[in-house]
Amino acid sequence: MKVRHIIIAIAASLLTVTAFAQEQGVEWEALSESQQQVLSKFADNWDQIAPDRQSRLALGADRWANMTPEQRANAQQRFQKWRDLSSERRDIIRERYEIYRKMSPEDQRRVRDNFRRYQKLNADRRQVLRDRYRNMTPDQRRQLRDRIKKTPRTRPAKRD
Repeated sequence: MKVRHIIIAIAASLLTVTAFAQEQGVEWEALSESQQQVLSKFADNWDQIAPDRQSRLALGADRWANMTPEQRANAQQRFQKWRDLSSERRDIIRERYEIYRKMSPEDQRRVRDNFRRYQKLNADRRQVLRDRYRNMTPDQRRQLRDRIKKTPRTRPAKRD
């Protein structure tokens, strides 16, 4: 379950960062002192870093500088968990993020709402749902997703 939290956190971070990425990049001298301090290991080769990555790093440095020690510790733990994932799992997460990013705002909201509802379920119920989904055929999964997409959610669904 913690992996799902990581996925959402990464997706949210990537959405935020991507939205602000600049095509021109960021000059080292334009970075604030705190950004330069956080990014000091990149100083020697800053000009060789792709402009979109420079922008993401600058934004990340800002966020880092404004975090509390507890928030920094949590971020380090999430990053470590990300690094511990296999490259195949990280690729799957990136693919799913791209799918999410291309969704309409309404569909993104529905995904977030469904995830929040899922998180509120007790652990046993979540496991039942995971097992049921894993045992479905790809066609059954598609049909379920289509049915969910067409069904307006005004109240919690009945439990089986």
